[in-house]
Amino acid sequence: MNPSLLPTTFDTGFVALSFLISAVGAFVALTAAGRIAAAHERINRINLLAAGLALGGIGIWSMHFIGMLALRIPLGIAYAVVETVVSLVIAVAATAYALFTVARHPGSVRHVLAGGAVLGLAVCAMHYLGMYGMRFGGHFEWNGALVAASVGIAWVAATAALAIMSVVRNVPARVAASLVMATAVCAMHYTGMAAAGFVCTVPNPLAMPGGTGVVSSFDLPVLVTIVALGSAFVISVDQFFQRVNGARTLRTARAMR
Repeated sequence: MNPSLLPTTFDTGFVALSFLISAVGAFVALTAAGRIAAAHERINRINLLAAGLALGGIGIWSMHFIGMLALRIPLGIAYAVVETVVSLVIAVAATAYALFTVARHPGSVRHVLAGGAVLGLAVCAMHYLGMYGMRFGGHFEWNGALVAASVGIAWVAATAALAIMSVVRNVPARVAASLVMATAVCAMHYTGMAAAGFVCTVPNPLAMPGGTGVVSSFDLPVLVTIVALGSAFVISVDQFFQRVNGARTLRTARAMR
């Protein structure tokens, strides 16, 4: 073994929290996704955005960085802002596109497979771009077989989640799909983490990387919390007004009878 390869462990509490966050984000996304296809086959862009934010911003992106907080390694780590923000955009945009594809073509196996491919690869792209944005005194040593396994896991499980969503839309089905999606994201994340060996090349591994455009690991929880709560706020406001408008429309329809 390389003597500079640092040992890694994971905090089980944060691992469990990362799965819970992913499952909640997926459930909220699938709930909003049920309203994406509006009357006359039009796409409800507001619900599409809400679903993309819930799954991409909370279920995938926030889960990833909570998973990074679970990492225990004797190494000073910071995160590049550009790569971190771009990874968030990728997660939200690709999620919205995958859900759009399935909603536009309900019951289509071909489009479920295409959406699963997009969503699975987006999870991987978000994960590895987020890791590329890590700054520390050394470099990664990658296990190619585990990297390939992480891609396959994300693809298969994301496709399964979209397939469940496209067939049944009741609450138990959404719970099942959200658990499958959370399993996909977490399995991909921790397999990807197992594929990365941290090699230290500096005398003091604990030295915190400096410079402009980086966020230290101490500030990471604040960033993750802002994104998760911000996304949850936007989704909550959207769903509230949709319920109000739906109730108003129902009362109007009854009054006209």
